[in-house]
Amino acid sequence: MHTSSAARDAFRDCASVGLGMLPLGLAFGALVVQSGLDWWWAGLSAALIYGGSFEFLLIGMVTAAAPLASIAVAAFLVQARHVFYALSFPLHLVRGGLAKTYSTFALTDEAYALTSTERSRSWSGPRILWLQFFLHLYWAGSAAAGALLGSLVPDGVTGLDFALTALFVVLALDALRDLRGDLPTPLLALLCALAARLLVPHQLLLASFALFTAGLLVRRLADVRKPAHA
Repeated sequence: MHTSSAARDAFRDCASVGLGMLPLGLAFGALVVQSGLDWWWAGLSAALIYGGSFEFLLIGMVTAAAPLASIAVAAFLVQARHVFYALSFPLHLVRGGLAKTYSTFALTDEAYALTSTERSRSWSGPRILWLQFFLHLYWAGSAAAGALLGSLVPDGVTGLDFALTALFVVLALDALRDLRGDLPTPLLALLCALAARLLVPHQLLLASFALFTAGLLVRRLADVRKPAHA
């Protein structure tokens, strides 16, 4: 009963975000077929790689027969942000070796955003795990459907590629509302992104996350030392 209750709660928690992933998954599946790959590439990639933006990049690299080393480097650069997600993701609530392994694998932008809010702090491990599973199912299912129906999508249809941007805008707005007036955090993130863009534009993600992490650590140390000087 506890498991079924956690599954129902998790399904409600991720329903809006999952629905936002559907057009993106459909667009990805259609792009796989239009790139000359077999339809099953979409479902297999979504299920086993589950990398979102990297999967879009991988299509071009596969069709261009890019070396495995280049693909590995690209995967590291694009997905490196997940290392920072793991620092505050509630993985300790997930019990069991297999469950922890899957939860680590399924740590996506959407899962992190949904579990980093104030209301999610009371969630149980099973609820978090089910949430990740449903998000995974949304992505893999929509990608497979997009590949199967890709030939039915007219060439003139535009705007599907904006689904990813729109989804992240919604997640960012939810995170801002949860900050409760703590504007220095998003401002710090913006400054770090701008600095990385100016200093190392070819490694924007790694540099911006490194600067942001350093900034958070400095701010944390400053907050810890405040009582001592009071």
